[in-house]
Amino acid sequence: MTGMENPSKSSLRLAIGHASLTGPRERNEDYCGVATPEGAELENKGVIAAVADGIGGHKGGREAAEYTVRGLLSDYFATPDTWSVPRAIETVTTALNRWVIAEGSRNAELAGMATTLSALVLRGRRFYTAHIGDSRIYRLSAGRLQQLTVDHTWEHPELNNVLSRAIGLDPRLLMDFADGDLAVDDRFLLVSDGVWGVLPDALMAEVLLDHPEPQAAAAALSSLALAQGGHDNATAVVVDVLGLPPAKLRDSIESAGGLLLPPRLKPGHELDGMVVEEVLHDSRETLLYRVRDKRNGQQLVLKTLQECMTCDADATAALLMEEWRARRVVSPFFPQVVPSEQRSCLYYLMTWHAGATLQARLDAGQHFPAGEAVRLGIALLKAIGALHRLDIVHRDIKTDNIHLGQDGVLRILDLGVAISLGERKPNDLIGQAGTPSYMAPELFDNPEPQSGYDLYAAGVTLYHLLTRKYPYGEIEPFQTPKFGEPARPTRWRPEIPGWLENILLKAVAREAKDRFETAEEFLLALERGATRPIAAPARQPLAQRNPLQFWKAVAAVSVVLNLVLLLAWLG
Repeated sequence: MTGMENPSKSSLRLAIGHASLTGPRERNEDYCGVATPEGAELENKGVIAAVADGIGGHKGGREAAEYTVRGLLSDYFATPDTWSVPRAIETVTTALNRWVIAEGSRNAELAGMATTLSALVLRGRRFYTAHIGDSRIYRLSAGRLQQLTVDHTWEHPELNNVLSRAIGLDPRLLMDFADGDLAVDDRFLLVSDGVWGVLPDALMAEVLLDHPEPQAAAAALSSLALAQGGHDNATAVVVDVLGLPPAKLRDSIESAGGLLLPPRLKPGHELDGMVVEEVLHDSRETLLYRVRDKRNGQQLVLKTLQECMTCDADATAALLMEEWRARRVVSPFFPQVVPSEQRSCLYYLMTWHAGATLQARLDAGQHFPAGEAVRLGIALLKAIGALHRLDIVHRDIKTDNIHLGQDGVLRILDLGVAISLGERKPNDLIGQAGTPSYMAPELFDNPEPQSGYDLYAAGVTLYHLLTRKYPYGEIEPFQTPKFGEPARPTRWRPEIPGWLENILLKAVAREAKDRFETAEEFLLALERGATRPIAAPARQPLAQRNPLQFWKAVAAVSVVLNLVLLLAWLG
C-alpha cells in the first residue's frame, strides 16, 4: 500500500509505504501490514500499522509473525469503540499470544515459535504505540528522528540480541504502550532489526529526509540495509501525516488526562502566571477560584477537582468533557472558555463576570416583578435554545445555575452534568442528574435524557423566581414524589397576570405532552405575552388528579345511596 485515499479535509489524511526484503536467509520471517478504514471506523478506531519479526527458526517464525499481524489488524476493529487503544490491543494480543504458544506446543515443526510486534495506531489527532520485542518505532518530526520504543533484550555481553519479551515466549504477555499528539508532516517509521541493526539512526534519518515519498523511503531503507551487509530480513513501514481532523472530545480527554491536579490553592497563591484572588466554590468534588492573569490583569474563573479526586478517572474525564462542551458553546449567554497556553495542571479557565446567581439574589431578599421575570425568562430560553441547537442538554437548569451579571446579562453556569446527545452512544450509561424540585416527573423513572427536561426546569425556575415556591412543593433528595395538579402561581402572588400564569402552568405540566415542545415555542409565548395569550391548561378530572380522594368520594356516595335504599326498603 503506497497511500491512503481520503478526500475529506475533516478526516485524518495519511500517505503510507512499505517494503520487506529477504536477506541471505531462504525465508523471510518478517511480516508487516497496514489497515486503513474509512468513515466511522476511521474516526473511532483509526489507522493501524504493524511490523513483526518471527523467531524460532524453520517456518515457525514466519507463521507467528504473519498470524500475529493479520490477527491484530482484523480483530482490533472488532473491539468495542468505547475501549481505549491500549485496552483493545492488549486484549487482542493476549489472545494471539495464547494461540502462538498453543500452536508451538502441539506442532513439533513450530516448536519455539515466537515473534516481536511493534504496532502504531493513528486516530484523530493522537498516536499510540504498542510494542514487544526488538523491532522498533521511530518518529521523524522537525528533522529529528526519535526512537519511541525500547528493545526487550537481555543486557548481557554473551546474550546480545536475545529477546527477553516476545509474543509466544511467556503465557503472561507484557507489552509497552505510549501515546502522544500528532502534528502535520510527522513521519513514523516501523522497522525490524534487519534495518536498524545495520543502519545507524543518523543514516536512517538522512534516508527519510532524502525521500519525500513514503514508498520510496521504505524501499530505500530496506535495500540499503542489505547493501550495507545486512544478514537478516529487512522490513520498513513509513507513515506520513498529511492532514489532521478537527479536535474531537476523545482527543481532548486523552491529551489532557495525564495532567496532575493542582494543589489546593489559597488567595495569593500563583499557578501558571495567575494569582488566586478568591475561592468561589468548594464542593465535595470541584473547586472554583477567581484568578487574575498577571500578564494582562484579566480576571478569570479557574475550575479544577479536589486533590482527593486524583485517581478518579471518571471525574477527570467529566471535567475534560465539560471543558469540551463549554468550548463549543460560543454565546453571550454562557461564560466563555479561555485557552490556557501553559497549563501545567488539570484545570480550565472561563471568563469572570461580576454579579450573582438568581438564587443568591433571592436569598438576599431581592424581589422580582413579573416584568423582570419575563425579561429573564426570554434570555433564559434563548440560552437554552443555543444549547439545544448544539444537541447539548444541560440537565441542571435552576436558579443556582443562572447568573445575572452587573452588566445585566443572564448567563447559564455549570455544564458539569450536561450531555451531548449527538456524541452519545446507545449503550452509554447515563447517571441521573438534576435537582429534585426542578426535575420533570418522568425523570424519577430514569428515562433517556431529552431536551424537553431543560424546558420543564426553566418553567420551575421562573415559577420559583416569582413565588419562592415550587409547583409541586419542595422535593427532597431520595424522595419518591407524587405529582397531582401544580399549584397556581397566583396563590402566592395574586398580581401575576393570567397570561403569564398560563405559560408557567403549561411549562410545568405533569404530562410531557401538555408542555412546550421546544425552547423556541416557550420563548415565543413569553415574547407575545398578553397580545396573544395561550389558553389556560385544562383541569384534570379528580380521578386522575387525586385518585385517592376520588375513590374516597365514590365510597362515600355509595354508602349514602345504599343507606337511602335500605331506608326505602324498610319503610
